[in-house]
Amino acid sequence: MAKTDFGPPDYRELIPPVIKENYGKWDYHAVPSPGVLKHVSDNGAVMHSVRVASPRLVSSEFILNISDIADKYCDGYLRFTTRNNVEFLVSDEKKLQPLIDELKDKGYMLGGIGNGISNVVHTQGWIHCKSAVTDASGLVKNMMDELYEYFTGEIKAPARLRLAVACCVNMCGACHCSDIAIVGIHRTVPTIDHELASRICEIPRTIASCPTGAIRPNPKLKSIEINADRCMMCGNCVAVCPALKIMDPVNDGVSIWVGGKLSNARTKPMFSRLAIPYIPNNPPRWPEVTAAVKNLVQVWAANAKQDERMGEWIERIGWERFFQLSGLEFTDKHLDDFTHATTTFRSTTQFKY
Repeated sequence: MAKTDFGPPDYRELIPPVIKENYGKWDYHAVPSPGVLKHVSDNGAVMHSVRVASPRLVSSEFILNISDIADKYCDGYLRFTTRNNVEFLVSDEKKLQPLIDELKDKGYMLGGIGNGISNVVHTQGWIHCKSAVTDASGLVKNMMDELYEYFTGEIKAPARLRLAVACCVNMCGACHCSDIAIVGIHRTVPTIDHELASRICEIPRTIASCPTGAIRPNPKLKSIEINADRCMMCGNCVAVCPALKIMDPVNDGVSIWVGGKLSNARTKPMFSRLAIPYIPNNPPRWPEVTAAVKNLVQVWAANAKQDERMGEWIERIGWERFFQLSGLEFTDKHLDDFTHATTTFRSTTQFKY
């Protein structure tokens, strides 16, 4: 393929020779040890993927270190997964154990393959996002401090468990389809500096940024006004109009959602549903959020069948029983009043207490 100065490079130039030679010929894979995936081709060729955890936001030092390790054991080949894991691609089986030993000696955490917790997908949080309610990176760090044994395989889990964190309801992450998801929520309508808005904000663009049509022009002030009854406090308008402020340290917090998945195995994909409407936003350790997530993981792990994802387990036992086992309170916030919610309502009268 001819080289150009735009677009991604040809993927065939970036994959190990063993993958290129056996493309479309892989027969099966196995998990010989936590964090190690063995791929076997129909002609007997073998390649190992060694997976370690990484933060989503990494330093240049981290990149240099893993690149040096890949050069030493993998002919320079490694990749980042969609959940921000690092995978070292080993084609020489004699280098597999020395690689594992060096990774452990340097404090890298191996795991995230098969039944258990993989790396956490999360958004940018306070480090970059203008509408962030909470700090995604900090929440992920504190959750995994409590749950890393499920990543390394030291604690066995019934099935895969995917965690996600979104720092606001715009959800740049995969919170709509994760087993357990943490979503930052604003609870107050944005305030408007009318004088500033008339000078620096593009009024049509600000109006168009609102997904619920809650913003309309205010010609008298050459500004805008917000219909509080229609505003869902997503903060999308704040990103396009600096005259709007939505940050509220007293009322901002997070919600927890459960039961989503992308997999088609056994059951169709599922959307996540609300479990906990509000938890206070208490950095730097977020003890309430961490405790709530750990409780959900432990209740699921203790009661689910083998290979039963969070949402599949809840559907089997019923949401009433899920709330009882989890010790969660059912409130009016769990009632879906969205315009098209009737398409997903449970219409059966068969409840499972």
